Amino acid sequence: MKRAMYEDVLNAPENKVAEILDGELFLSPRPAPRHAVASSRLGRVLGPFDEDPGGPGGWWILDEPELHLGEQVVVPDLAGWRRERLPAMPDEAFFSLAPD
Repeated sequence: MKRAMYEDVLNAPENKVAEILDGELFLSPRPAPRHAVASSRLGRVLGPFDEDPGGPGGWWILDEPELHLGEQVVVPDLAGWRRERLPAMPDEAFFSLAPD
């Protein structure tokens, strides 16, 4: 079997989440509405850790970021980075630094 490449992720259907795990391309449906609601609510709960002036701050909290971790390409529901490790958003459409 041919190892999946990032080009396979880019060519995936728009209605799918494409990920590469151990060289294999996985296509998953976009989250169902209830999943999206739960993820959005969790993001709001974590909001004070991001930029809320009344919260602890110091984090970037993102919905569905694309992560390139070695040869793996994954798209978690939520991910967070301490700003001391990731002081600015990357210019690329993905992150190569693992979230905290």
